[in-house]
Amino acid sequence: MSAEHDRIRAVAWTEAGVRLLDQRRLPQEEIYWTLTCSSEVAQAITKMVVRGAPAIGIAAAYGVVLAARTCFSGTGSGWKRLLEADLCNLEAARPTAINLAWALTRMRAIVHDLPDHHDPEIALLAEARRIHKEDIAANRRMGELGTALIEGAAGVLTHCNTGSLATGGFGTALGVIRHAYSKGRIAKVFADETRPWLQGARLTAWELVQDGIPVVLIADSAAPYLLRQGEVQWVIIGADRIAANGDTANKIGSYGLAVAARYHGVHFMVVAPTSTIDWHLSDGTSIPIEQRPPEEVLTLGGKAIAAAGAEAYNPAFDVIPAHFIDAIVTERGVVCQPTHERMKVLLG
Repeated sequence: MSAEHDRIRAVAWTEAGVRLLDQRRLPQEEIYWTLTCSSEVAQAITKMVVRGAPAIGIAAAYGVVLAARTCFSGTGSGWKRLLEADLCNLEAARPTAINLAWALTRMRAIVHDLPDHHDPEIALLAEARRIHKEDIAANRRMGELGTALIEGAAGVLTHCNTGSLATGGFGTALGVIRHAYSKGRIAKVFADETRPWLQGARLTAWELVQDGIPVVLIADSAAPYLLRQGEVQWVIIGADRIAANGDTANKIGSYGLAVAARYHGVHFMVVAPTSTIDWHLSDGTSIPIEQRPPEEVLTLGGKAIAAAGAEAYNPAFDVIPAHFIDAIVTERGVVCQPTHERMKVLLG
């Protein structure tokens, strides 16, 4: 992959703390924050300074390092007891993205194995860096596997943001699009604007322009009509949580895309690392769906766009039944027409 198609990093570790690109300010401003304590990281996750399931997990892992630094310097041997409160605070920052809990479980395992009197920072930082490095490697592998499913110079449609901004780097669904474009398998990329936070307009379009990949932005409500025109052969999206049968939670609007794609004979691909799969949930009906503040729907850019007194329904995610999905692409392999039995191959 040429460097011009993979230049963006939204999460990085520095000795001063966790460096985050403020995704709320894009594309107008490119502003970075260096966070020095875990409570700042938790707040950044909640307020969507950093977003995207893999990126949230990576940021939280680095947040544990900051928490351990503070706890150990303040109490020495009592650091584990204090650290647990910080871990719980990070875990509560966003409930739907399973990568958050998955990353914190890995960090907890390191904490458990360390002696009480031992300074935990070096060991925890090494694990956080492993999580980050593994995510980028997984994204590149998924890019290759997903590209193999796409024939010819296809048109693709994507929803929300699943690129370097949402991951450790390269991206999940956008990683497939990056790799496939470099191989001549994709001719045109359409991106939903993705209301109400406009991640498609502000983030995906920005990423693709930065990397020199042509992108056509559409209103979310235009997607079914676009699919009817025959210009799109694949819808390619990411995931925030996948149940054991393949039911997939992703940014609100994904379910409608899946229904429209099936009706119009358009292939539907979900791209996500295996850390996004929640094997404890048999199907998607038990996936917790985050309800976000109504102001996100009732206002735009801080200004009211609805009549005073109007209410809002603002789920952040919806759930796609597995039978609408043609392929789930992970770093461990591809599951076509996912079912409970077919998903089990990924456990191996």
